[in-house]
Amino acid sequence: MRKSFRAGAAAMLAAATMLAAGCSGGSTAGSQSAATSDPNQKVELTYWAWAPNLEKVVELWNEKNPTIHVTVNKQDGGDPAVTKLLTAVKAGSGAPDLIQAEYQKIPTLVAADALADLSGTVANETKSHFPDGVWNDVTLGGDALYSVPQDTGPMVFYYRADIFEKLGIAVPKTWEEYAAAAKTVHAADPEAYLGTFSSNDAGWFTGMAQQAGASWWGVDGNAWNVKIAEEPTEKVAGFWGGLVEEGVIDNKPMYTPEWNTALNTGKQVGWLSAAWGPGVLEGNAGATAGMWKVAPMPQWDASKPSTGNWGGSSTAVTSQSKNLDAAAKFATWLNTDPEAVKALVKEAGIYPADTAGAESSLTEAPAFFSNQPDFYKVVGEAAQNVGSFTYGPNVNVAYNAYNDQFAKAAQSKQKSAFLDAVSNMQQVTVDDLKKTGFTVK
Repeated sequence: MRKSFRAGAAAMLAAATMLAAGCSGGSTAGSQSAATSDPNQKVELTYWAWAPNLEKVVELWNEKNPTIHVTVNKQDGGDPAVTKLLTAVKAGSGAPDLIQAEYQKIPTLVAADALADLSGTVANETKSHFPDGVWNDVTLGGDALYSVPQDTGPMVFYYRADIFEKLGIAVPKTWEEYAAAAKTVHAADPEAYLGTFSSNDAGWFTGMAQQAGASWWGVDGNAWNVKIAEEPTEKVAGFWGGLVEEGVIDNKPMYTPEWNTALNTGKQVGWLSAAWGPGVLEGNAGATAGMWKVAPMPQWDASKPSTGNWGGSSTAVTSQSKNLDAAAKFATWLNTDPEAVKALVKEAGIYPADTAGAESSLTEAPAFFSNQPDFYKVVGEAAQNVGSFTYGPNVNVAYNAYNDQFAKAAQSKQKSAFLDAVSNMQQVTVDDLKKTGFTVK
C-alpha cells in the first residue's frame, strides 16, 4: 500500500533529520553535510533541465563559484524528465542533484520521496521574493520547501485592439462583459470569435478554474481529497459550455494550423493566455504585430481581482543529492540573483517568478507589443493576483481525463455536457488515487 501524501513527506523529513544528526546510510539530502564542510573542496552538481540556453546562465555561476560546479544535462521536457527521475528514485541511484520541476509535478515527486526538503537551507530565505500563490506551489501549503520558483505564467487577456476599436467594444472587465463582447464579435462576422474553448489544454482550463477560486486537491490528515466537481470549476465549465452552445465562441483546440490562420486573419479576436503569450503570437501570427494589446483577465468579482496561472517551473534538489546546501545555494542564486534572473529572461525567454527580478529585467514591452509600453506593468500586476492552487500526486490522470471528457463536451456543443465532464473528471481522479493506494476522503 502506497504511503499517504503526508506520510511520504514526513518520512522524507525524518530521514533527512537522522542523516543531519550523523546517522549513516541513505542518499537523502542530509548526507551532504560532510561533502560540503570543506569550503575548498570542489563540488560537482548535475542539473536536469529543458529551458533553452540555460547552460549560458549556469556558466555565469560557474565563473564566480569555482568550488561548486554545475553541469546542465538537457532534457526533452517536463514529463520525460519526471519519468526519468522517478525511475532513478525507484532504482536507488542515477538521479541528478537538481531538476527543473513544473509546479503541477511537485506533489507527484514529493509522494515518491524524490525531492529534498530545502526548508533548512538558504533557499528558505527566498519567500519574500515570490507571490504567495507561487510560494504555495513549492511548499504545498506546509512548512517544507520542495523547490525554488523560477518562472511563472500569470494569465491575462490578449485582444485585437484594432478590431475592438472598429466594433466599439470596451475591454471586458468581467466575464459577463466578455460574453457580451463575444456576441458582438460573432454578430459582426459569423466567421470570427473572441476566443475558443480548447479541450486539449488542461493547464489552460486549470488556470481558469484557479481564477474562480478552485483548488482541485487537498490534504485532510493523512488522506487526500479531490474537489474538482465543486462550484468554482462548475461555474467556469458552465460559462464556457453556454457560450459554445450558443455558438458565439469557437470549440476548436488551440495550436492547430486552423487556429494559427484565424489569429493571422482576425478570425480569432482574443486569446486568454499567460505571460509567455507574446512569443506564441509572434511565432504564429507575425503579420499582426502591433495590433494586439494585453489586459487583465475578466473577473468574476471585479472588487476582488484574481487571476490563474498557466505554466511555469522551479528548481528542485533531488533526494539522492549528497550536496544539499551547495545545490540549494545554486538554486537560490539562479532564481533570485538580479544578474541571474536578467540572464534567464534574455537567454531562456522566461517570465520570472521573482517579483523584483521581473520588474527590473522586463523594462521594455516585447517587440510584438511595442504599441503598449505598459505591457509588463499589466502582467506584473496580474502576477500578484494569482490565487493558491493545490495539485495532487495524479495530476497527469486528471489532465488526461480533462482531454477525454471535454473533447466530447466541446464536440457536443451542449452546456450540460460540459458540466458532466467536470463530474467525470472528479470520478476518474478519485478512482485513480484509490487504485494506486492513496487514502481518499
